[in-house]
Amino acid sequence: MKVAIVGGGPSGLYLAILLKRRQPEWPITVIEQNSAGSTFGFGVVLADSGLNRLQEADAQVHAQLIEQMHFNGSQTIKVKEEPIVLKHPAKGGAITRLTLLRVLQKEAAELGVGIRYGERIEHPRHLDALGLGDADIVVGADGVNSAVRAAFEPEFGTSRQYLRNHFAWFGTARAFDNPALVFRQWQGGSFVAHYYAYTDHASTFVAECDHATWEHLGMEAMSNEERQALFERVFAPELAGDRLISNNSNWRQFPVIQNARWTAGKHVLIGDAHTSAHFSIGSGTRIAMEDAIALADALTAPGTMSPLERLEVFVNSRGPEKAKLLGASRKSYLWYEDIGEWMQRYTPLEFVHAFMTRTGRVDEGRLASQYPEFFAQLVQAGVVSAATMQAARQAA
Repeated sequence: MKVAIVGGGPSGLYLAILLKRRQPEWPITVIEQNSAGSTFGFGVVLADSGLNRLQEADAQVHAQLIEQMHFNGSQTIKVKEEPIVLKHPAKGGAITRLTLLRVLQKEAAELGVGIRYGERIEHPRHLDALGLGDADIVVGADGVNSAVRAAFEPEFGTSRQYLRNHFAWFGTARAFDNPALVFRQWQGGSFVAHYYAYTDHASTFVAECDHATWEHLGMEAMSNEERQALFERVFAPELAGDRLISNNSNWRQFPVIQNARWTAGKHVLIGDAHTSAHFSIGSGTRIAMEDAIALADALTAPGTMSPLERLEVFVNSRGPEKAKLLGASRKSYLWYEDIGEWMQRYTPLEFVHAFMTRTGRVDEGRLASQYPEFFAQLVQAGVVSAATMQAARQAA
């Protein structure tokens, strides 16, 4: 089978590796518009459950990533200036995005994957000029601005909307002790900072505010430098004199892109090209790479099937599972849209309880089993009843 993968990010490269490892004779080509060393962003989170899936799919890549990752088993949530520490028994971690790409690029090249850097595909028909027009499968792994999706939006059933909150990704030249979410009201505005270390000397710092804050403080009229300086003032206690580092750190509102169908003929979407996963659940890269695993499984499964039949197997196997993850993502970003209201309404413990259960994937039983110290605090403060605690323990 001849496969052309448009997009050399984590999902595209990982798919290429999985296919080439299992079917060395297949011609697999990745087309990436940027150079090999280009990347935007800072650190990428890979949670423990996602790492387990990567280990099952390809132990060699998993081992290389583990060597490069920065791990931490606790998280701090601060609201109304009260820090609440959540200790999680299963550790996740973060890795520099460029390091992640380099690991995947190196492994793909060693396996014989053809990677064409600096090639911008405006439409899948342009694959003809690259000798890839006869590919059996064309994979759109090219993110939220996918050219593959744009070429067949009616066939994919594409829809899009924009959330109201405003955000930008920054970095810092220091490693915070543990990942944290800080919810702060400042001069009549509602702000959020989410930061986590991805090396021993650097962290990602996501800055966010609701739309009411954006208007109240006149942020629309500010330059990006002025907005950055504003957040440095708001989160001065956490930054402790450090400056935020910008890397294409443009302020934007999150695009919710969805597609009613995964495929259009021989074209198939994965990752953010298919559905954008909101950063508040911290699983965008994981979801995209798990899309790649499911697609590789379907394309290389035993049996006699046509390429299009194999795409149907992929859709039937991956669709329901991903729908659950994206449903959690939707509940999460809708919760964040009302962040100013929650910050005013709740006590710190009530707020963290609402935050932890906002997607519906964490119930009282899971809270009690995974965060026993925090759950005991909830009971002591009357946020949850002793009867609820007993029922949760029994369920666990």
